[in-house]
Amino acid sequence: MTQTPDPEAIQQYWQRAIDQMNDQWADAFQQNVDAQTRFVEAWLDAIDQSTSEETIEEAVEGYRQAYETWMDAAEESIQRMADAAEGEEVSVEEFRDSWLNAANQSFKQIMSTSAFAAMTGESVEDSLDFRRQLDDAAEVALHDMGLPTKGDIKEVGDRMVELERRQHAVEEKLDRVLEAIGEE
Repeated sequence: MTQTPDPEAIQQYWQRAIDQMNDQWADAFQQNVDAQTRFVEAWLDAIDQSTSEETIEEAVEGYRQAYETWMDAAEESIQRMADAAEGEEVSVEEFRDSWLNAANQSFKQIMSTSAFAAMTGESVEDSLDFRRQLDDAAEVALHDMGLPTKGDIKEVGDRMVELERRQHAVEEKLDRVLEAIGEE
C-alpha cells in the first residue's frame, strides 16, 4: 500500500527550502556588500594620497564601472530569486558564481586604473621600507648577541675574494719569476 504525500508536509518542505535559499542569498549578498565596502574604503584612502586630477577621474570611472557590475549582479540575483519563488529550479551555486564573476569583473575594472597602480606601488614601497627596518633591527640584535650577521658574512666573503685575487696575482708573478730563472 503506497502512502499519499501529505500536501501540507510538501508545502512546509518547499517553504523551508525557499526560506533557506533566501537566508543563503541574504548572507551572500551581505558578505559581498561588506567586501565591496572594505575594498572601496581602502581604495579611496589610497586615492586620497594621489594628487593628479586625471588619476582621480580615472579612478572614479573605474569605480563607477565596478559599481555597475555589482548592481547588475544584484539585479540578476533578485531575478533568479523571483524565478525560484515561481518554482524554477535555481541552485545556490548559480548565485555564488554570479557574485564571484561580478567581483572578478569589478576588481579587474578597478585594478586597470593608474590609481590602483599608484596605490600598489606605494604599498610595495611601504612593505620594502618595513622589511629594511626589520633587517636593520635583526642585524643590530644579532651583532649585540655576538652572532654573525648577514653584513659580517658578506664582509668575510669580500675579504676572501680579495685574498684570492691577491694570491692569484702573486702566483702569476711567481710563474713569471720561475720562467725568467728557467731561461737563464
